[in-house]
Amino acid sequence: MKLDQNSAPLLEALAAYAASSPLRFHVPGHGGGRGAPPDFASLTGGGLFALDATELPGLDDLNGPKGVISGAQCLAAGAFGSDHCFFLVNGTSQGLQALLLASGRPGQKVILPANCHRSVVGGLILAGLEPVFVRPAVVSGFNFAAGLPAGAVAGAVAGNPGACAVLCLHPTYYGAVGDLKKISGQAHAAGLPLLADEAHGSHLYFHPVFPAGALRCEADASVQSIHKTGGSLTQSSLLHLKGSRLDRDRVAAALRLLQTSSPSYVLMASLDAARRQLALEGGRLWQEVLEASAVLRSGLAAIRGIEVFGPDHLDGDGVFDCDPARLVVRVSGLGLTGRQAFAWLAARAGIYAEMADHDNVVLVLGPGISREECRRLVIGFAGLAAREGRYPLPVCPPAGDMPPARRVLGVREAWFAPSRPVDLDQAAGEVSAEWVAVYPPGIPVIVPGEEVSAGVVNYLTRARESGAAFQGPGDPELKRIRVVVA
Repeated sequence: MKLDQNSAPLLEALAAYAASSPLRFHVPGHGGGRGAPPDFASLTGGGLFALDATELPGLDDLNGPKGVISGAQCLAAGAFGSDHCFFLVNGTSQGLQALLLASGRPGQKVILPANCHRSVVGGLILAGLEPVFVRPAVVSGFNFAAGLPAGAVAGAVAGNPGACAVLCLHPTYYGAVGDLKKISGQAHAAGLPLLADEAHGSHLYFHPVFPAGALRCEADASVQSIHKTGGSLTQSSLLHLKGSRLDRDRVAAALRLLQTSSPSYVLMASLDAARRQLALEGGRLWQEVLEASAVLRSGLAAIRGIEVFGPDHLDGDGVFDCDPARLVVRVSGLGLTGRQAFAWLAARAGIYAEMADHDNVVLVLGPGISREECRRLVIGFAGLAAREGRYPLPVCPPAGDMPPARRVLGVREAWFAPSRPVDLDQAAGEVSAEWVAVYPPGIPVIVPGEEVSAGVVNYLTRARESGAAFQGPGDPELKRIRVVVA
């Protein structure tokens, strides 16, 4: 059946309902805006509330779609080249956890990058799967974790017969990708599905200059945060399946288990609209972004003490390719940390970057970026460079120094075990009952069931002293960590 990408069935049905002046005696309780908080309604012009509906006649049901939502999902599958597509309103986290639930049985192993997102740890706990972590490549000088070396994945697959899946990041938060085509071949040769966390890669399908999307590299499943680079609203994502290595019905059942029973129609409609824009105009929109990226890379590279990650830093394996719409700007050559630069740019230049780490500031380029925005960004970094050498770089562990951890208990077993808090500096030798990730980008340093070694304590202490933020622990300042009661 030929799909008409000009259509946006869910968006059109929702707009038609809002325009019909309905008498609303259903949730949500704001009644299409009549009971909405005036100060919030004034910010949106009131139109947002008119679109905020529920499962009404003609609007379908996400938990059992047969009408306009089903049609919108089919169009999204066609736009990205998958066999099946599911709308997600709980973000890519929901999709990754559903894939893990659908991939194996409790006790089975899954092969994962050590720089996987924290949501994957949640999926391990929910599914009762045991991780086999593979260390990613590290980009020299920039000190960030990139893709997985294909040889390391092959070794993990060979050394873990009975594993249920391989999961990869494509691309990473920093825009780097490994050789996913080779990794997919290794996984498939062992009879394993390849799952792709493609949260930052929905745009890869709409311009040939970008690295190939995961589905085009023969991944069996991909979860994409369309809100990150595709134009939809925050928290809206897509889950794609391709081929027969994963059971579609089992994935759908996992999604029904995890997702809200009150999905936002505003979020779903934004997915429908974003898909249509990408399908019809993606090539033109991303060509403009690529042209802006070239201008920015040239302007930033001309500033002494600054370096921009790009094709010159590829190694053909774990750093196989990079996304030109993601700017990783190394500022440590200025005598500043990325976090210091991030704060300075926001406070002094009104420039809000995506994230920062010890060495780098990361910026996301999206459709509609203007020449004036590019000019202001380069001027902002030039102003930052004028402060070169004012602040000494504090000691902070680069990503490549993250210590490996020894597993003592299963992830799920440790999560449910009795636990107690201890001071971090007294935790060496204990077994962690919680996961701890340095954020951004949210890479777990330790997960439940792993030994808190002296190296882990030292790494986390140095990260804390550098001003890093943490996600996962009950104590967000990480003065204390919960450990399993022996």
